[in-house]
Amino acid sequence: MHTIEVVLAMLVAVVASGYLVRILPFSLPLPLVQIALGALISGVFKRGHALEPEVFFLLFLPPLLFLDGWRIPKQGLFRDKGAIVELAFGLVVFTVLGAGLLIHWLIPVMPLAVAFALAAIISPTDPVAVGAIAARVPFPKRLMHILEGESLLNDASGLVCFSFAVAAVMTGSFSLAQASLTFLWVAFAGLAIGVVVTLGVSTLQRWLWRRFGEEPGAALLVNLLIPFAAYLLAEEFEASGILAAVAAGISMSYVELSGRVSGSMRVQRTAVWNTVQFSFNGIMFVLLGEQLPGIVQRAVATISVTGHHEWWWLLIYVTAISVTLVLLRLVFVWLSLRWNLLRARMRGEQRAHTPTRVVLAMSVAGVRGAITLAGVLTLPLLLPSGEPFPARDLVIFLAAAVILISLLAASVLLPRLLKGLELPKDDSARREEDLARRLSSKAALVAVEKVRQQLVEGQPAARMQLCNDAAARVSLLYQRNLEKGQGPDEDPGKVRRMEQAYRSLRAAGLNAEREELFRLVRHGQLSDEVARRLIRNLDLLESRQRD
Repeated sequence: MHTIEVVLAMLVAVVASGYLVRILPFSLPLPLVQIALGALISGVFKRGHALEPEVFFLLFLPPLLFLDGWRIPKQGLFRDKGAIVELAFGLVVFTVLGAGLLIHWLIPVMPLAVAFALAAIISPTDPVAVGAIAARVPFPKRLMHILEGESLLNDASGLVCFSFAVAAVMTGSFSLAQASLTFLWVAFAGLAIGVVVTLGVSTLQRWLWRRFGEEPGAALLVNLLIPFAAYLLAEEFEASGILAAVAAGISMSYVELSGRVSGSMRVQRTAVWNTVQFSFNGIMFVLLGEQLPGIVQRAVATISVTGHHEWWWLLIYVTAISVTLVLLRLVFVWLSLRWNLLRARMRGEQRAHTPTRVVLAMSVAGVRGAITLAGVLTLPLLLPSGEPFPARDLVIFLAAAVILISLLAASVLLPRLLKGLELPKDDSARREEDLARRLSSKAALVAVEKVRQQLVEGQPAARMQLCNDAAARVSLLYQRNLEKGQGPDEDPGKVRRMEQAYRSLRAAGLNAEREELFRLVRHGQLSDEVARRLIRNLDLLESRQRD
């Protein structure tokens, strides 16, 4: 019962955070509010929960990484694949070396391998935290795509470096050749397993649908289980479960392109995944907040291992490490941009220089999150000799503090860095949308005419007139997409105002229909079952209208 109570309490905290972030008179990112609630639960009410990292990894990370891989814009991911790979792998190694050496210099009693382990676990950015921060900041879309792609891939590189550093502490030896081979297997095998699991499950599911019909509940459950299957299978083969979950999500987005899933199934699945995403994201940060009081207490108790006894030395360590992470990221991003510009010039291409503020924003946007916390908590308690793991509590505290500092820094600095920033206008998305609407409308008109001809064939005149009237009404809906903005003297402002008026009128009509249906149900003139079906249709029409 205690476990159930803890889960329910965390869900209540997640719900409360959603309202608090709107009620507070000042702007705060949702993750910080959730961390504060978790710390409040643990520190004031003494209701903290002992976090088991293995369970944390298995329960929370696969579905969230799967969903991030599913929803990330693939065009941007592959267009900027060079920059994403450089940040996801090159920057991690650069950070491990630079921050590891600084930490060992700053805290000499911490062995070099332990310092490298700490640097490795704080090197990956967190996709959940990055998305939460970016949701409240006017981030350039292309820059956001790069950050999302980086955060999806650098978890594996950071965790692999972390495991090698911990192994070096435990065994006292390190082999670069073996580490490189292991990393290649972990990365490529993880990606391959994720792709195979998604394609295999989707193929089997489509075969079952053809033979026995579609069962929405079972289909939704299978969709929820895919990331766990990919993660566990990859871990069984000693590959990266994290990369397997990401690859499974990316593969699912391509499976969707087959169009073999019904529209109602997609609507249900979207609602379920949105709920899972909000709940799991919130619980992760609430759990982080619950760990903080105990982490701080243990760190203060073990500060003497560094040769100092004053607690404020912890603040010096955290500040120095956090600033170093930003500076290392700034240097790497700047060098990467210069290198890419040089390569473009060698190919005869002309590229505009990236504004300095964007480079600074990229440096500050390296937000750490739950993956760092869960990873650092897997540190062994004892060495093979039976001695305590060197500076374990201090390492955990520094990692948790870096998470908080990165969240606060991004929340405070990003809005100021990007305020009033003017970037070249990119109308490509709007042009693609207009083209898609026109082409799909033409295809729809052809299909409507084909069906009309089939319906009126051999029918009496009255029946033919009804079919023709119905086809005309349907065709008008698609004709609007073909005629919109096509006039030679069409005023864009006028078109926009007309579209807004149409949406307002349509929304008013939909609201009136819904209210009438609710009234009929209240007065017993309409059954609940019929009302739910009709209201759902109106909801789908309204959501399509907003899009």
